[in-house]
Amino acid sequence: METRTQYDMYIPTRTIFGAGSLNTLHQQALPGKKALIVISSGRSTRANGYLDRTEEQLHKAGVETVVFDKVEANPLKSTVMAGGKMARENGCDFIVALGGGSCIDASKAIAVMAVNPGDYWDYVCAGTGKGKPFVHTPLPTVAISTTAGTGSETDASCVITNPETHEKIGQGNPALFPRLAIVDPELMLTVPPKFTAYQGFDALFHSTEAYISNFANLMSDMYAINAIESVGRNLAAAVKDGNNLAARERVAWANSLSGTVMCVGRCTSSHSMEHAMSAHHQDLPHGAGLIIISLAYYAFFIRRHACDERFVRMARAMGREDATRPEEFLEVLAKLQEDCGVAGLKMSDYGITPDELPEFARNARSTMGRLFAFDRVPLSEEDVTSIYREAYK
Repeated sequence: METRTQYDMYIPTRTIFGAGSLNTLHQQALPGKKALIVISSGRSTRANGYLDRTEEQLHKAGVETVVFDKVEANPLKSTVMAGGKMARENGCDFIVALGGGSCIDASKAIAVMAVNPGDYWDYVCAGTGKGKPFVHTPLPTVAISTTAGTGSETDASCVITNPETHEKIGQGNPALFPRLAIVDPELMLTVPPKFTAYQGFDALFHSTEAYISNFANLMSDMYAINAIESVGRNLAAAVKDGNNLAARERVAWANSLSGTVMCVGRCTSSHSMEHAMSAHHQDLPHGAGLIIISLAYYAFFIRRHACDERFVRMARAMGREDATRPEEFLEVLAKLQEDCGVAGLKMSDYGITPDELPEFARNARSTMGRLFAFDRVPLSEEDVTSIYREAYK
C-alpha cells in the first residue's frame, strides 16, 4: 500500500518546549483567572516542588488556584465527575493539568463535566456511552507535562475508565485541545526508571502504530519516524540515568511528536487491546500493557508481510542501520526492552489469567473497535485472542 499524500492537520495548541520552560508560564496568555490544578493522587508532584512552582507562576500571572489531587494511573469516571464538581463549586474558569498523561486526560474530561450536565459517559461515543454532543464548550485547559509518554498535551483526546462496565475508552473532540502546553524536560528528571520506560514505550508505540497503519500519510510519516528514532536511540540512556537531561529532552521531544502523530495519523488495534487489559486490571500501567503484547502484536503483521519496508525503516531508525529484514524490527524492539529493564514483564504479574483473554478480545472490539479499521491486515476476534496468548506469561 502506498503512502497517502493527503492529510488533514489541525493542532491549535501552543507548545512551549525546552528545559526551564515552566518558568515562563506567567508570561503566557492564560485562558482565565481561576484555575483548577489537577494532579495525581500520589506524592511526587508536591514532593518535587512542581505544584508549588506552578502555583507561584499562576499567582504571578494574577490567577487564583484550587487543587484537585485525586487522579489515578488509569483515571476513573468517578474521578472525572468529582473534579468537574469541584471546578463548578469553586468557580474555576480553566483547568491546569500538572502531571503525566493520566492527569492531562482526566483534566480534559473534567473540563467537559465542569460545564455540562449529566454523567461523563453520556458524552462517550463508543461502548455503552450515549454519544451525546456537548451542551456547553468544555473549559479551556493548560497542560504541563511531567512525563514523556502519551503526547496528550498536544492532542484532542482523553482516555477514561468506567470500572462498572470494564470499559476504557478514548474520546476525541477538537474542543479538548489544550490552549497551551508546557513541555519542560527538567520536570521529568525525577521520574523513576521503571515509569520512564513504561512512558517512553507508550510514546514509541503511538508512532510505530501510526507508521504501519493504513492511514499513514506524508505528514504522519515525517513525525512518526523522527519520534521512533528519538525514543529508540535515547530511552535506554534516560532509564539508566534519570539525570541525563539530553536523553530526557530527546524522549520528551519524541513524546510531543507522537502526540502530533495521533492528530494527523492513527493508532492501530494495539491500543484497543491494551485498553481492554487495563480496563479489567486497574493497576496495570498502560505503557506496561503495551510492552507486554508488543512483540507478539508486531510479529503478527510481519508474518503476514503487511508492510515489510516500513518495519525495515523502523529498525533502521532505532539503530539497526543496516537492517534489510522486517524481523529485525522485532530484534531491535526486544533489545530496547532488555536495555530498559522491562523485557520480563508478565500479564500474570498483574493478576491476568489465561481464561480472561477471549473476553479481552471481545472488549477491545466493543469499546475501541474503530482502531481496528486502521490495521493493514484485518484482525479477527480469534486473531486478537491468539496474539494475547502468544504474549502471555
